[in-house]
Amino acid sequence: MKLTIIETGLVPKPIRASFVDYPGMFRALIRASDPSISFETVSIIKGERLPDPAGLEAILITGSPAGVYDDEPWMAPLMAFIRGAANAQVPQVGICFGHQAIAEALGGKVIKSPKGWGVGRHTYDVEACPGLVAKNCPKTISVAVSHQDQVVTLPPGAEVIARSDFTPYAGLHYAQAPALSFQCHPEFDDTYSAALYTARKERLGAAAEAAVSSLATPHDNHVLGSWITGFLKAHAS
Repeated sequence: MKLTIIETGLVPKPIRASFVDYPGMFRALIRASDPSISFETVSIIKGERLPDPAGLEAILITGSPAGVYDDEPWMAPLMAFIRGAANAQVPQVGICFGHQAIAEALGGKVIKSPKGWGVGRHTYDVEACPGLVAKNCPKTISVAVSHQDQVVTLPPGAEVIARSDFTPYAGLHYAQAPALSFQCHPEFDDTYSAALYTARKERLGAAAEAAVSSLATPHDNHVLGSWITGFLKAHAS
C-alpha cells in the first residue's frame, strides 16, 4: 500500500531545525506497525497541487496551524479533495486539523472553541473500535494534543469512537466514506510535544508548564498508530 500524506502545516520555526517534519513523524508512526507501507507527500502548505484522489490508495491529512474557516488558497481545494476521496471510496485519515477538515468537508461544523486551548496529555474514553482488532481496543487512550478548534456538529453518518468532556468528538469513524480521524496527535513524541508547548508559552501562559508536566502520563501513540495502519490497509484498493 502507498500512503499519500497531505502536508497542511509545518513545524514552528523556533524548533523546526531540531525535528523531522510532520510527514516524517507519520512515517515513523506507521512504519512501527507495518514497515512494508510506502509513502509519498503532497505539501499543499508549500504550494503543491492536490492529485486526483480517485487515483490514490490511501490518504492521511496532517495537522496545521490553520483553521478550516481560514481563507487559505488551498482550503477549498482540500475540501473538494476530501469529498472526492469519499466519493471514490479511497480511505482517508485525518489528524487534528485533518480531523476537523474531514468533518467540515463531509457536512459537520468546526469552530474556535470557547473552551480555549487543549494542550498536554489528554485521556479519552473509547466508545467503539469499528473495524479494528478487538484485542487492541482499550477502554481509554492517552495522547498529546494541541488545538483550539473543535468539531461541534457531527457530519451525517459519523460515529464517535473517542470522547472526553473537553473534546466530545475526539475520534470519528465514517463507515461510508471510509474515513477515520482523531483530534489528538499520535505522531508527536514527548520530546517534540514538550518543545512545542515551550515554544508557545507566550500564547499558552501557565498552561504551557502544566502541559509539559502532563507528559509524565504514559502515551498510547502506538495504539492509534496500529488503528490507523489497520484501517487504511483494510480499505485500500
